[in-house]
Amino acid sequence: MSQTVDRALSILPLLAEGPADLGQVADRLGVHKSTALRLLRTLHEHGLVYRQSDQRYRLGARLFALAQEAMENLDIREIAHPHLVRLNEQCGHTVHLAVHEENEVLYIDKVESRYPVRMYSRIGKPVAITVAAVAKLLLADLPEPERRALADTLDYPLYTARSTPNAPAFLRELEQVREQGWATDLGGHEESINCVAAPVRGADGRVVAAMSVSAPNVVVTAEELLTLLPLVRRTADAISGEYSGRTPVRDPA
Repeated sequence: MSQTVDRALSILPLLAEGPADLGQVADRLGVHKSTALRLLRTLHEHGLVYRQSDQRYRLGARLFALAQEAMENLDIREIAHPHLVRLNEQCGHTVHLAVHEENEVLYIDKVESRYPVRMYSRIGKPVAITVAAVAKLLLADLPEPERRALADTLDYPLYTARSTPNAPAFLRELEQVREQGWATDLGGHEESINCVAAPVRGADGRVVAAMSVSAPNVVVTAEELLTLLPLVRRTADAISGEYSGRTPVRDPA
């Protein structure tokens, strides 16, 4: 049964790449077409895949509905969003919210910049974990044994000359982030993009999410972006207070 479930679930990322026919699905799974057809029919019955008129399969509407429902039920996203919008209105730059789940750091909300130069980042996509400011904040909050164990399992791609090169350097940076309570990515992922981030904490003081402001060099310099750090930290503190119940929710004006 577990193998059947595993095979069925393996179909979904394949179809996320685009529609595929029965033969392509069978080849990807390494099974006979009859086995692939049974799996596809089951997924189709649940609305997770859809068979097109050309007999190719694509992801079904039910899957997107479930994903949207799950996103809406992430309380931290619902609480944080108005704060992110206000921050975006104040500074004009791209604002992100991210969480740490199963060894990945994922964006769960984004408010676009008002400027014509936009960042290529998407809700639900993992971030570059060894360089992203939000990832540093979330991983820095892990207990030291977990930080060290995780650091040893990561790859350290050199996106730019400023990318974190190895596990010892990453651990030193996480320790610094842990001490100062905020993080930056100054050209570590893309040379032209800078980012400053602050943590969102729960009632127990642990970091439950991280939020950031990002902007390209053509809009503001790294030094200019860093002047927004107090505003970013105040926004994160406001989200933390509301999420943890330390501050009352204000009625809309």
